[in-house]
Amino acid sequence: MELDNRKKRILQAIVNEYIDTIEPVSSNSLISKYGLNCSSATVRNEMAELEKEGFIEKTHTSSGRVPSNKGYRFYVDKLLNDQDLNIDEIKYINSKLKNKVDEMEELTKIATNTISEVTHYTTVAIGPNAGKQTIDEIKFVLLGSRLLMAVILTNIGTIKETIIKFDKDITQEQVDTISLIFNNKLKGKPLSSIKLPMEKYIMDEMNYRLDVIKPIVDQITKVINDESEVYLRGADQALDNPELKDYEKAKEFLSLLSKHDLIFDLLDSDDDFNVYIGNEVNGLNDFSFITFKNKVNGRELGAIGIIGPTRMDYSKVISVLKYINEKLNNDRKE
Repeated sequence: MELDNRKKRILQAIVNEYIDTIEPVSSNSLISKYGLNCSSATVRNEMAELEKEGFIEKTHTSSGRVPSNKGYRFYVDKLLNDQDLNIDEIKYINSKLKNKVDEMEELTKIATNTISEVTHYTTVAIGPNAGKQTIDEIKFVLLGSRLLMAVILTNIGTIKETIIKFDKDITQEQVDTISLIFNNKLKGKPLSSIKLPMEKYIMDEMNYRLDVIKPIVDQITKVINDESEVYLRGADQALDNPELKDYEKAKEFLSLLSKHDLIFDLLDSDDDFNVYIGNEVNGLNDFSFITFKNKVNGRELGAIGIIGPTRMDYSKVISVLKYINEKLNNDRKE
């Protein structure tokens, strides 16, 4: 539904006021603070219309109104303005991102930490999709007579490593041969190739010891397939939000953070940017989730999401995301 300009201004003011105060909003508070250039009676009538259409709703404890999920959705889609970051926030972000980071997954973690610290919301992240990466090199390091470390480097700078244990001794000469086998078969191939049957790696090397090859394939496959790890930051800061002072709400929030499958599915969207509000997604309930693809110079590093109450300061969060993304790309132009 489309709203006329006055209703848009009133809805925008209601959302902004409620985000700022977490108090139900009255017509008098809007007129005194937002310069709507109309009478209290007119504002009340417009608020009644907005309530009738489901954009705002009345609470049980006050005559004021609060935004509904529908109201937040209209606000995010139609009324949101970029918010200028203050100088302290800009300095803080710049200080966190100033160091060169060779490992892209570490860069995603730094960005995730910074977003949480600036917005005071919980931030989650996942690494880049394995299917979109190719293998640059697999390095093998002999750590002991029965212990081998495998390090997989990809085209976007992702590093995955794992330790393989053997039942029998292996030698450096064997490790050198293993390195040749795996790099000849897999270099330049998609990371997801490691999900193929073991025979694909060694079809020309069947005379080589299977008791050496098989543990390596099994362990590398395990570390590659473990894509569902969700990196989480700032759960303690989120509990400072007034909504989460209520025990049941805090319990609901912590339960949401434990739903890794839900969080992973939302982060793994094909879209570069999404805002999920409340019960638009089964399981979010009274919370919102903003997600964006973390890209630097066209290379996808994974996805980052920000979780908070539906009263989230959407303008602030989105402005922080835009600034950090711009900063990362400007600082790392090739």
